[in-house]
This record gives sequence, structure tokens and C-alpha cells, in this order.
Amino acid sequence: MATRRSSDIPASSTARTGTPRVAARPPKSVTPQPTRVTLTAEMRRTTIAENAYLRAERRGFAPGHETEDWLAAEAEIDALLKVS
Repeated sequence: MATRRSSDIPASSTARTGTPRVAARPPKSVTPQPTRVTLTAEMRRTTIAENAYLRAERRGFAPGHETEDWLAAEAEIDALLKVS
């Protein structure tokens, strides 16, 4: 029959107080706040122009839709900037 040695019993046992110790709660995880993206007017215009170009490219550069591409790109970029 094996006997327990004092080294087998953890120091935080209930021997002193008679009540079990409560483990410390882990710290709450902090959710990082989204960083707000700020663009200069020139950066915004360049981003819209690139987006409009990609839209025109997807439809084969068919003429007559330039304003539609620009306005759709502008709305998309502005929506993305509002979210972030």
C-alpha cells in the first residue's frame, strides 16, 4: 500500500483553512477596436478611379457606361470607408 508524502500534496491544499482555494480568473480578452481608415481626397479619388477601371475591364470596356462605373465605384468605396 502506497503512502502519501508531503511532497505529493500541493501547497494550496485545504489543510490550513479547510476550504478549497478558488482558481484565479483568467484576464478578460480585449477585443481590438477597428482602426478608422482616413484617406486624403487624392487617395480616395485614385481608389475610386482604379475600382471604376476594374469594373469597365470586367465588362470588356464597352463604351457608354463610364459614369455608371464611376458612381458604382464611388458608392462602394464610400461604403467601405464608412464601415472602417
